[in-house]
Amino acid sequence: MQSIFREYDIRGVFEKELNASSVKKIGFTLGREIGAGKIVAIGYDARVHSPALFNFLASGFNHAGLKVLNIGMCPTPVSYFAGFHEFNGKKPDATVMITGSHNPPEYNGFKITIANAPFFGEQIYALGRKCAECDENIPDNFTAETIDATSRYIAYLSDQFKLLRGLKTPLVFDIGNGVAAITLKPILERLEIDAKLLFEEPDGTFPNHHPDPSEEENLALLKEEMKRSSFAYGFAFDGDADRIAMLSGKYNFKGDMLSIFLARHIDNPIVIGEVKCSQVMYDEINKFGKAIMYKTGHSNLKVKIKETNASFAAEVSGHLFFNDRYFGYDDAVYAALRLIELVKDGFNFNAEFEKLPTVYSTDEIKVKTTEEEKFKIIDRLKTALKNSSVSLPKIREIIDIDGVRVIFENGWGLVRASNTTPVLVTRFEANSPRDLEAIQTSLTALLEKCK
Repeated sequence: MQSIFREYDIRGVFEKELNASSVKKIGFTLGREIGAGKIVAIGYDARVHSPALFNFLASGFNHAGLKVLNIGMCPTPVSYFAGFHEFNGKKPDATVMITGSHNPPEYNGFKITIANAPFFGEQIYALGRKCAECDENIPDNFTAETIDATSRYIAYLSDQFKLLRGLKTPLVFDIGNGVAAITLKPILERLEIDAKLLFEEPDGTFPNHHPDPSEEENLALLKEEMKRSSFAYGFAFDGDADRIAMLSGKYNFKGDMLSIFLARHIDNPIVIGEVKCSQVMYDEINKFGKAIMYKTGHSNLKVKIKETNASFAAEVSGHLFFNDRYFGYDDAVYAALRLIELVKDGFNFNAEFEKLPTVYSTDEIKVKTTEEEKFKIIDRLKTALKNSSVSLPKIREIIDIDGVRVIFENGWGLVRASNTTPVLVTRFEANSPRDLEAIQTSLTALLEKCK
């Protein structure tokens, strides 16, 4: 059972790790953590087993003496949004989103906040240990009060972005049969924005393509539609609508590049990036604001935003967290509207991207290992990098806030242990293809020696 308790959330296969017994225990044990008499709001995504997991979870919460609010099917950002608002005189003390995010259809899981702060890391691991020790007999009790957080969210964003009303630039959105259209479609209709939605019906079997916009293969149908119908920009969402991809006819703009464009339209911005972000992002934002490098992971970045009162934070994968004019969590629908603001203002994404320094980079490269070994390998790599006899390009700096990011004269290489899977994640960037090959080859060879 311990394997489902991950760094940032709880995640497993329905009926295998996530079944009536285990999920009731999670609800009961988490409910005791939140406190009897407190209020918890629960939403769920389009996966076919999400309603069943809602009932199991509600049974555990009810047995622990909590009041359960049912948001219904919604994007993950709506569950976060609910934590900041009152419904029928009741303000949630905690929220749980039942979602498998971008994982295959058989997966599901729980993203948790308490007092609008992420519940993660040691909190989740400790919860797992308590669940393993729990022998409580928890009966079925699906009692929950239905609330309409989704309509409140739609009204809020429609008002926040009312200046977009009537935008005629043709836009296309690939929902990927996730839940983004539940909020995005009515917002676009209220704002009278010229838009087409692809695969908008929620379907947890994801019949058209896998809902992970960070993988190029999942953007193929969106690219075809853009080319066929001459859309200026396209957007794609993951299964629970907390990650976004933005495309023009020429480029796929990753989260770190979008950060540069967004930061230019915020006074004195403070922007947090993860260790996988391009050096171009940090260098460009530091010209007119402040860029901070921090750990990968949506929970880590939310905590860092509060600590620094940053304007927003970004991951390469498309998590964008706005604290400027918003609540500091990752919301792909909100991010799309902020980007559409730039479109309305005449911002030329292609031209501005082409003005940036040219660098050459790899996507994430995953190296399989084991849960037991992954962090030990990172420690051995850190030791090896201190050995002057190691054959590497000249090292300028080693950043170890999350794995090892090695800064060379003409680029950088990253090796970090995934917090959610038994893999090492590597990424490389350099000023030329030749430098990229040299950095990747030498650092990968050293990594192999440390395995």
